[in-house]
Amino acid sequence: MAERSRYAEAGVDIDKANRLVEEVRKLVKSTPRFGVLSDIGGFSGLFALDLNHFREPVLCATTDGVGTKIKLAVMAGRHRGIGIDLVAMCVNDLVVCGAKPLFFLDYLAFGKLEEEVYLSLLSGIAEGCREAECALLGGETAEMPGMYPPGEYDCAGFAVGVVERNRIVDGSEVSVDDVILGLASNGLHANGFSLVRKIVLEELGLDLSAEIPELDAPLGEELLRPTRIYVKTVLNLLHRGVPVKAMAHITGGGFYDNLARVLPQGVRAVIEKSAWEVPPIFRFLEERGRISEEELYRVFNCGIGFVLVVPEKAVEEVEAVCRGLGEKVFRIGRIEAAKEGEPPVVLV
Repeated sequence: MAERSRYAEAGVDIDKANRLVEEVRKLVKSTPRFGVLSDIGGFSGLFALDLNHFREPVLCATTDGVGTKIKLAVMAGRHRGIGIDLVAMCVNDLVVCGAKPLFFLDYLAFGKLEEEVYLSLLSGIAEGCREAECALLGGETAEMPGMYPPGEYDCAGFAVGVVERNRIVDGSEVSVDDVILGLASNGLHANGFSLVRKIVLEELGLDLSAEIPELDAPLGEELLRPTRIYVKTVLNLLHRGVPVKAMAHITGGGFYDNLARVLPQGVRAVIEKSAWEVPPIFRFLEERGRISEEELYRVFNCGIGFVLVVPEKAVEEVEAVCRGLGEKVFRIGRIEAAKEGEPPVVLV
């Protein structure tokens, strides 16, 4: 009888990882493959940029993770949405400057590689890539016993896109009287979960299967809704030539931090809180967690996952396009002249 590998005794099963490659290959091939030159399993992924479609192509790159939302996914045994989150957190940042995502790579680290969890994560990543119309080019899977407790894992994502130099959206043209439009989120997305866990698990002692009267679904389902991917909507607007002056992905920091990043000097964004109905999950956390309203809007997206700044004349066209693509869109604010010392973002 063959001796058991000493590496396997230490908790790392190379053979198991190799057996999963074929399943991964199927998922990878389900994502857009235009431009991809390599198959899964190589030392690097190869991608050919079609220069015939660009005069001055600029490559854009992002990286992000999902944070402690993973803790709740492990508790609930629901991992597919985490894979979608991972892609969304990267490609939504990428499209802010007008870039089309080309390809995505993942890094998955486990204490012990569990096939069902791994394939569920990868299927979510593949789904996110299909939604963002980008290739899943490759990735890395690490099994690190002693680094992560049994059943736990972490993940990171990396996305690369391209935009024509003269079509980069950088917020420099934002001006007084421009309109701020918000696209609805799918709940919490992937930010603020350290606070969520403190409130839900530590302070309230709730089970993820708990039925909360004011929520539309069991608590765990509400908390683990995957992040919306806004790529198709944004690229459709830009392809139509709609004058989008600035965009922001509303993640950690809420409106205050994320919208401020794309505003030029001399203006401020005024957000009207009454312009949309904050979804029940946020009000539940605010009231049961005793969060101040200011902190609520700084930590969470409060129902708005992505923001567009457009001139008044383009508002109706943008709204029509967004609704035609299944987005809920709200007119949530305006751009005003800023006085010296005023904050760049104000909620009223």
